[in-house]
Amino acid sequence: MARKITVNMYMTLDGYGEFAKYPGSDVEEEEPNDFWKEMWISRYESVDTIVFGRRSYEGHAQVHGLSKRKPTDPKYMFDYSRFLEKCKLVVLSNTLKNAPWGNSRIMKGDLSELVKKLKGEPGKDIIVEGGPSLAHDFIRLRLADEYRILVMPVIFGRGPHYWGPMENQETLKLIGVKILTYGEMILHYESVR
Repeated sequence: MARKITVNMYMTLDGYGEFAKYPGSDVEEEEPNDFWKEMWISRYESVDTIVFGRRSYEGHAQVHGLSKRKPTDPKYMFDYSRFLEKCKLVVLSNTLKNAPWGNSRIMKGDLSELVKKLKGEPGKDIIVEGGPSLAHDFIRLRLADEYRILVMPVIFGRGPHYWGPMENQETLKLIGVKILTYGEMILHYESVR
């Protein structure tokens, strides 16, 4: 069975890729909330590869590397760091020279060919954890099998934007919607081929 690629997206209502501040967004919880459960924890057993853009990789390494954890961090954050460091981490970058965090490798070249190569390798499913530019490339080239989209209850109006011009329509099938405590939604879609 082919490996499935899911693109994770985190956006405001108007499509900007910012983790905006809103009531509840800064609440630190000792137990994982539905965001963590839906976007990550429920997928630990089915995923073994994470694809990053350069900036996303560097940010994750600085914040979510196991060595960066503080003793006061909740247990589920340690679990998340261990999961990431156990996964194969792929960084799509034409400029990055080395990727020392975890089990990382740098790939560059034609995105469609890189995805074909990754899907052909043995392993479990793949999560694309990049910013709006990388997500848009996956959408435009129709490379994703699924999308999981966190929509925050904010109209932001600036920053990197997920949506851009496309040559062809991408039709999606809704698999699930989860409404979270502070008005966020997680939308789960499957690509219709």
